[in-house]
Amino acid sequence: MDLDMLNMFVIAGGTLAIPILAFVASFLLWPSALIRIYYWYWRRALGMQVRYANYDDYQFCYSYRGRPGYRPSILMLHGFSAHKDMWLSIVKFLPKNLHLVCVDMPGHEGTTRSDLDDYSISGQAKRIHQFVECIKLNRRPFHLVGTSMGGNVAGVYAAQYPEDICSLTLICPAGLPSTTDSKFVKQLRELQESKHIDRIPLIPSTPEEMADMLKLCSYVRFKVPQQILQGLVDVRIPHNDFYRKLFLEIVDEKSRHSLHENMSKIKAPTQVIWGKQDQVLDVSGASVLASAIRDCHVYILENCGHSVVVERPRKTANLILEFLALLHSIDNNKKQA
Repeated sequence: MDLDMLNMFVIAGGTLAIPILAFVASFLLWPSALIRIYYWYWRRALGMQVRYANYDDYQFCYSYRGRPGYRPSILMLHGFSAHKDMWLSIVKFLPKNLHLVCVDMPGHEGTTRSDLDDYSISGQAKRIHQFVECIKLNRRPFHLVGTSMGGNVAGVYAAQYPEDICSLTLICPAGLPSTTDSKFVKQLRELQESKHIDRIPLIPSTPEEMADMLKLCSYVRFKVPQQILQGLVDVRIPHNDFYRKLFLEIVDEKSRHSLHENMSKIKAPTQVIWGKQDQVLDVSGASVLASAIRDCHVYILENCGHSVVVERPRKTANLILEFLALLHSIDNNKKQA
């Protein structure tokens, strides 16, 4: 082998080694950075673009794909302590010609966080309405999707701003009383009795607590490496004080049963998707909604917990698309009658 050939192999090997070593170093030393890069790459791969919208001195951060068309736009509201990128697993299975908008909820990720803001469920619904008006999403009625805390906000939004939406999907929504206490509710009661309410299971501060939270939220047991657990914790720790304040706000009497108090006012066709093995919010909430909302379609997913979006993304995306197709068909039949 001549010298030029040897040099070529050395250069080629070095070129490949650099990104591999960078990946390994990030995985071992800076897992939180790797997680951020992961979301950035996934957004780009799925064609989601990040934008900002301002309402006076308040900033909303959101991602979107597609443009408004003959089919309703879809606005997605994430759950407690999550962010807009939690919807990427669903976005993967939705048509690229659908207009999708995923917004960071008040105080989360790139959206303004202020001690003066109202983080009650009603206050968050008002903020989301400001966002909708900012980007003129309500030029035509849109389909609203919300999960957990975001489901609570979505339901209240549908009740308070009925002219904005044409249909609604609630995924394991909070804000409902339950005849059966979930594992999470029982844990909260035990913490209150022991005066350790600051140890909220949904606000982990160690890799071990993160693993426990994942077990609580998911029926499917994901094998997550210790480094990734550490990275997930590292990303969250700077925000944990805010998460505690927010949690106490949304479980306060003002917000605890907001969806229940507003559900009779929901007039839009509503889809409810719930994991049968949900340990955070008991699945019995689905029947509560079905009894109060006239046009309500309930889907209970077997072998699925609270994290429906993560555990069953393809099924959830298909259910949403089938629901929208059904409503479109009904609307066409009415026009032809």
